[in-house]
Amino acid sequence: MSHVQQQIVELSQHLCRRGFFAATGGNLALRIDAQHIAVTPSATDYFSMRPQDVCVLRLKDLAQLSGEREPSVESELHATVLRARPDVQCSIHTHQPVASACTLLGESLDVPDPQLWGSLGKHIPLVGYAPSGSNWLAGKFGRAIRWDYNAYLMRNHGVLCCGPDIETTLARIEDLETFCRDYLLRQITQQSRNQSQSPAALARLVDALVRSSAGDTHSSTETPS
Repeated sequence: MSHVQQQIVELSQHLCRRGFFAATGGNLALRIDAQHIAVTPSATDYFSMRPQDVCVLRLKDLAQLSGEREPSVESELHATVLRARPDVQCSIHTHQPVASACTLLGESLDVPDPQLWGSLGKHIPLVGYAPSGSNWLAGKFGRAIRWDYNAYLMRNHGVLCCGPDIETTLARIEDLETFCRDYLLRQITQQSRNQSQSPAALARLVDALVRSSAGDTHSSTETPS
């Protein structure tokens, strides 16, 4: 169990360095076994987080079994995913910049590239807005979950990706960010056809937005052990 808690510390810090977690924003859960999950603690700076801060919860009712801090307010959100998807071992909620920007468009996104279907799914649903940490949000999310959807937009609230292990889930987070970047670039290009900007200039604009929003940290791609 302590190994899982250490994994959560390393994974959270990795996501901070990528610009996908910010300060105490963003959270995640790992399945320990059929009855238990480990989740990030609430309101904790991830670079000062210790393994003993990570919370172990009973999956069925979220009773806290260990951990020196309070569990993330989004524990019910992650538990909803892990209960509905027995194949999922890792659930990560990020505030990654470009995909989070797409949540403001107010629409679900189709994925036309078959090469991404195994990673993201054929469709990326938009879960309607509800307050962070609320049962309302978890309920809305629960109605959106499908076995073949691995990435979800949450209106005004970032995204969630899930997978059978840490490495696959991280890859899906990266695939989602790239997909959303390309989607936004197409949208900007279509809206700007009658203006003077060239597609190359627009691409540089989007790249600059990504670097600025991520604090120029997204060049680090090393996966936590």
